[in-house]
Amino acid sequence: MSDKVNAPFLRNAWYQAAWNDELKDGMLARTIMNEALLFFRDANGKVGCVEDRCCHRGAPLSHGKVVENGLQCGYHGLVFDVNGKCVEIPGQDNIPPMAKVKSHPVVERQEFIWVWMGDPALADESKIVDWHYHDDPKKYPHRKATMPIKINYMMMIDNLMDLTHLGYVHTKTIGGNPKAHVNAKMETERTEHGARYIRWMLDALPPPTYVKGAGFTGKIDRWQEFEYIVPGSVRQWSGALEVGRGAYENRDQDGFHLLLYHGITPETENTSFYFWSAANGYRQDDPTATDELYTEVYPTFVEDVVIMEGQQQRLDADPDRPLLAIKADNALTHARRAFQKALDEERASMPQAAE
Repeated sequence: MSDKVNAPFLRNAWYQAAWNDELKDGMLARTIMNEALLFFRDANGKVGCVEDRCCHRGAPLSHGKVVENGLQCGYHGLVFDVNGKCVEIPGQDNIPPMAKVKSHPVVERQEFIWVWMGDPALADESKIVDWHYHDDPKKYPHRKATMPIKINYMMMIDNLMDLTHLGYVHTKTIGGNPKAHVNAKMETERTEHGARYIRWMLDALPPPTYVKGAGFTGKIDRWQEFEYIVPGSVRQWSGALEVGRGAYENRDQDGFHLLLYHGITPETENTSFYFWSAANGYRQDDPTATDELYTEVYPTFVEDVVIMEGQQQRLDADPDRPLLAIKADNALTHARRAFQKALDEERASMPQAAE
């Protein structure tokens, strides 16, 4: 694994581009991997992703609007379908073959809008990360958010795959005792598409968020399970039961359950979009529980962003200085190696430039 934090773009992969409700106005302009893109929903409800640049005079298509036949350029009225093909030119019956804009494969599923930034021929929908909790909002009520962050996208993966920072960064919410986090029982493994770990803090004091959510009055057995899927997804199940209820043997009991999806998508080399969805697996019949959870969780992500944006600034100031690896980096090292493996395979499959 490289000792540098910044990572290049992995293109042949699915990235979350938006939540589907971000397209409530029909269009959403968003830069991904330095490409100015426009996502839009046509009159039939289908979502497309095209470059935000008209093939006629180069005007931003985001200045246009969705019409009956597709996306209309706001400059001279050309209309494009979800695949980027021009289907209408005002005052002209003939539409030449070059009348098109670059498009990317896009899939709408489970409240996500996914985009494939690499070779369209390799866009396999079966590789999209599953988050079935969104399919059952009654059992798993949730709220979600999008946060622009000024960091390289893999820095957030590093952050999520090493939770020893919780006791130092999130003392007022989900943190708890720093020593308990550092000494947590940890099980880490490589997976087919990334890395996974589970950490246990047994006989621990409940942090404030857990007390507010589940009403704990004594010590708890607490777990945190994280799975990284290359390139930018992390699935999380954190929870706790009162000591003596056998959490280590059976976590599937009524207690405190927090189900989080984290999606990190590169905007540029040093800026990203952070998508997250928090579902409560407790007090599901109480509408206030989901809002309370969101209110508790949101500040923790702000705390992460503040420290990581400062980290990115320091790294940019001296990018060649090596970084120290410590024992707590075990899971993030597995994640970085999985990412590097996918990157190496992608580069090896690309045609070599002629000498």
